[in-house]
Amino acid sequence: MPLARESHRIVIAGASSLLGAELKSLLEESRFAGWDFSLLDEEIAVGTLTEAAGEPAIIQPVEEGSFSRAKFVFFTGSEAFTQRNLSAARESGATVIDLSGAALLQDAQVWFAIDGAGHSATKDKTLFAIPSAVGLATAKLLDILGPLGLLRLALVFFRPVSEANRPGIEELEAQTTQLLSFQSVGQPVFDTEVAFNMLDHYGAASRENLGSVRARIRREAHAAAQERNFVQPSIQVLHAPVFYGYTFVAMAEVNSKQSSDALVELCRKTGLALDGDPTSPLGNRSAAGDSAIHIALPEDDSAQPGVWWFWGAADNIRLPAATAIKLAEKLLE
Repeated sequence: MPLARESHRIVIAGASSLLGAELKSLLEESRFAGWDFSLLDEEIAVGTLTEAAGEPAIIQPVEEGSFSRAKFVFFTGSEAFTQRNLSAARESGATVIDLSGAALLQDAQVWFAIDGAGHSATKDKTLFAIPSAVGLATAKLLDILGPLGLLRLALVFFRPVSEANRPGIEELEAQTTQLLSFQSVGQPVFDTEVAFNMLDHYGAASRENLGSVRARIRREAHAAAQERNFVQPSIQVLHAPVFYGYTFVAMAEVNSKQSSDALVELCRKTGLALDGDPTSPLGNRSAAGDSAIHIALPEDDSAQPGVWWFWGAADNIRLPAATAIKLAEKLLE
């Protein structure tokens, strides 16, 4: 269906999620501030009172015609919700920008340009996938290390409970209080004790699945490496008992001799935020509210020449939301 060039309608599908709320807030501060926003979500969130462009707004269900006349449709909910509604969004003629991971399984163009530069957006495409915060971090490390003769890249990502949205945050908060009070803990979201605990998987009855999370990030890493013709990274994801912000450790082996100063300069040129103050350690809170990826100063491995270690952090909500808006702005150019 052809779309009127003057359309100024944006649909956020998955608007009740933390990612949906962040995207809406950033859109209202961008060049899209005066546009018409429609907020959609699953039945459980329908009727929720929120606001859009300073006015009261109600989250609506997805119905026939929900995506009509939209210029952009952003999917910010679960993969399953996106999969159920992706066809209808595409049939409307809108440009679809998916942040849920579902479009990675379709013919989407994966867009890694955090800073809006250095990567093209094919304007005749109508389906785009925005990687997760750690998928974007992987792409940045490949940009830095690939030209140095990258032989191996392995990353371990530490997942915060906010990736499970508000129910995940509430469960960690409740468990923390219960454990400190010597009470038995409730675990309806994760089906296990997530407070004060590092884990490689959740309970069998959990609605969250670290295996699925790993699979998505590995798809993002594969796309990033394939686009650049670099070595495929190895990926692991673990649960961390924190509310917000991914942290990660990366080990890279390169076949060229590099100095720490040279690597630092490459990191700066590629747009990473260097946190080199030894009196202020880098953690997940360091990246809170920031759309940049933060890393500490690279460290060489004295036992293995050519091996470097990286420690980093990224806001798991702000970073993909800001990247999606940069893509939409680029598509309007």
